Amino acid sequence: MKKRLNITIDEKLLEKIKQYAAKEETSISSLVEEHFEKLVSRRTGLPEGMSLVEYMRSLPKFDFPEDFDYKEEYYKAKAKKLGYEDLL
Repeated sequence: MKKRLNITIDEKLLEKIKQYAAKEETSISSLVEEHFEKLVSRRTGLPEGMSLVEYMRSLPKFDFPEDFDYKEEYYKAKAKKLGYEDLL
């Protein structure tokens, strides 16, 4: 059963939507319904029945040396990204 929904949007946006719907040979109602259907049916990407905590625990563990300096590596990566690696 279909129900009526009233929405308020910017006039310029509505004109663009009308043009898009005409080009796609569909109605604005169909576009809105498809969009809402996608919103409510999004999957999280987690395996079925697994919580986020369980998933995080199942990920492989990294084996860093004991003397690994996280802070130094962070700043090196930032400097490289910004193009300042010569200054280190």
